[in-house]
Amino acid sequence: MDDNAPAGYTTVAPWVVTDDTGAFLDFVAAAFDGEELGRVPLEDGSIGHAEIRVGDTVVLAFDRRPEWPRMPSLLRVFVPDADAAMARAVAHGARVVTESATHAFGMRGGRVRDPFDNIWWVSAVVERVDHAEGMRRLSDPVYAEAMTVAQETLDRELGGHGIGPGARPLPIT
Repeated sequence: MDDNAPAGYTTVAPWVVTDDTGAFLDFVAAAFDGEELGRVPLEDGSIGHAEIRVGDTVVLAFDRRPEWPRMPSLLRVFVPDADAAMARAVAHGARVVTESATHAFGMRGGRVRDPFDNIWWVSAVVERVDHAEGMRRLSDPVYAEAMTVAQETLDRELGGHGIGPGARPLPIT
């Protein structure tokens, strides 16, 4: 497949619509080591377009208009140290949704909800695990519990009760 993205951009680029894009950019810079690439202010003082690079990805953002519905995003960010990044996010106004844990596929991380209602799945690779081994590990009670907690806390955060039929992973055979 040809890479049709412009230089410095990934094939899929997340857009985040917020009520305060300037503060969102500040949060991403502080919590996830983002580098602001620019912002375009509009006559009314809102931001019509902004970009911030986090790792190899450019996150695009702009201010929500009053007549538009709220549109929180669900984003995954890979960082060198998930616990430290989550702590920075909390120090800058986020709250923990899912406590950090080590997961079957060799990643450690958890979720935070930022001050703009976006949920970030913050992950760090702590061990290189191939797909087959990750699937096998899901039958280990420790990893199965981490998956259950991740599913239940997200369900609870999104308005459910964490007890739906899909909340517990089935044993892998």
